[in-house]
Amino acid sequence: MTSAVQTRFGLVGSGWRGEFFLRLARLLPERFRATGVVTRTESRGAAVAAEWGVRTFRTTAELLAHERPDFVIVSVPWSVTPEATRDLVAAGVPVLAETPPAPDLARLRSLWSDVGGSDLVQVAEQYLLMPGHAARLEVIRAGVLGEPTSVQVSSTHLYHAVSLIRGLLGVGYDVAEVNARAFVAPLANPLSPAGWSGDATPQQLSTILATIDFGGRMGLYDFTDNQWWNPLRTRRLVVRGSLGELVDDRVVRLVDPTTPVESSLVRRQTGVDLNLEGLDLKHISFDGAVVYRNPFVGSGMSDDDIAVADILARAGAWAREEGPAPYPLAEACQDHLISLAIEESVRTDRPVVTAKEAWAR
Repeated sequence: MTSAVQTRFGLVGSGWRGEFFLRLARLLPERFRATGVVTRTESRGAAVAAEWGVRTFRTTAELLAHERPDFVIVSVPWSVTPEATRDLVAAGVPVLAETPPAPDLARLRSLWSDVGGSDLVQVAEQYLLMPGHAARLEVIRAGVLGEPTSVQVSSTHLYHAVSLIRGLLGVGYDVAEVNARAFVAPLANPLSPAGWSGDATPQQLSTILATIDFGGRMGLYDFTDNQWWNPLRTRRLVVRGSLGELVDDRVVRLVDPTTPVESSLVRRQTGVDLNLEGLDLKHISFDGAVVYRNPFVGSGMSDDDIAVADILARAGAWAREEGPAPYPLAEACQDHLISLAIEESVRTDRPVVTAKEAWAR
């Protein structure tokens, strides 16, 4: 469980993703406080200040001179992230960079060369902290499935999905062979970040399927355009091990040579039907034992908000030297290395083998 100490963060960038962090600071002021936001223009700064009640600055130097936060979040376009990260590291400031930390392999390598040795950069990769995934990871680490051998993910895209595959398999910086293909088919696409379109006309949408061979362990990636929002595409996760298999919230495994048993991950979700405790996730249990507890009970947050708040709290503890690194730059570089290989394999219609990079220490 994360510390209850208030985490103070600065924010570089004021786009859609940056507002996730400001919203959490507003919702949980005893846990999080935004010390300021860096925006490029006075007019954008005024709009952010009016909407969120935070001070804004034009430069990171002004932000840091006003009040030194525990760390600074870099939430800017991909092409700008490496330079903003370098500037903060040069000032000795811990950084929580948005995903991915750089747009392409050349800039990943350059960023690592410049700041990798500083140990000042973490990445806001929250998927393994989402309640359901965190509970699954706990079950796998407890050895319920034996040795995990393959993970199939049809949920989120590229580096996020790779993070899930690597984390659930327990692979580090192993060389991987990627084979990926894209398939186009008609699919209604009625919901997007802009809302419901009112149009159910099927569109030609692409699905990418990729196998990732880690040499004895394997990941299967399956993602359809706009799968995050499209209610016609469900999310699936399968983890296969030497003694059993996990499919979403169901687990089957051997307890002795002649006895396979089935169990489920069970959420204690209040506020449903006649439960009057308020809409909230309390915990997730497995075979009568709690394998995940919500660090923010009483907040009524979605799973994604819980995960983002969790990585914020963990980053604060890390920056104050009160806890371990939540998601180091090297891990995020490896995730994006493999996601870039997926895209390259689709583009070239050939397998792609990743190299062992400098961050694989």
